[in-house]
Amino acid sequence: MKKLILSVLFISALSACNKETKVSESSNSTTDSTMIVDSANEEVSTAAFKKVEWSPEETSKMLGKQNNDTLYVTNFFATWCGPCVKEIPHFKAKMAEMKSQPVKFTFVSLDDKKDWDGAVPKFVAEHGLENHVVLLDGSALGTEFFPANFKQWDGGAIPFTFMRKGDKTDETLGSMSEEMLTEKLNSFQ
Repeated sequence: MKKLILSVLFISALSACNKETKVSESSNSTTDSTMIVDSANEEVSTAAFKKVEWSPEETSKMLGKQNNDTLYVTNFFATWCGPCVKEIPHFKAKMAEMKSQPVKFTFVSLDDKKDWDGAVPKFVAEHGLENHVVLLDGSALGTEFFPANFKQWDGGAIPFTFMRKGDKTDETLGSMSEEMLTEKLNSFQ
């Protein structure tokens, strides 16, 4: 019963990030080579998206300390979350800038399972994130998940970004500006 109540609270909190808020990228954005747009239908091909689902245990393992010098940047988001969508271009710019460095960017989609075959692959293709998105069923997260993995985040709102390099971590609740993201990434060097 406790798990059911927590799941309902978690889903309610996620819905606080208004589903009706839509942010569109400016026309200055470049088209990724894997993105195919049919000008007649304006539909984006989602064929390049590999559906990878993480369990809560796998998520905890990936968030844990790794024995290497890689900086792990994990962003929890949903396709319907305006603030989440707004910060993605900043992450993409940093991914391109840091691609020769030991940095791994992962976007964890907290979208409803019903959206895993439609809205999520379309979003991933539109934003050129094909190899960086994993799926996590928020209703499977128990009460112990958040305090076991985070100092600040209780799962009540998104976006949330967790950075780890060895023992050093950084947690950011809410959308980040490009400057804020740069500052946080630079603090790990």
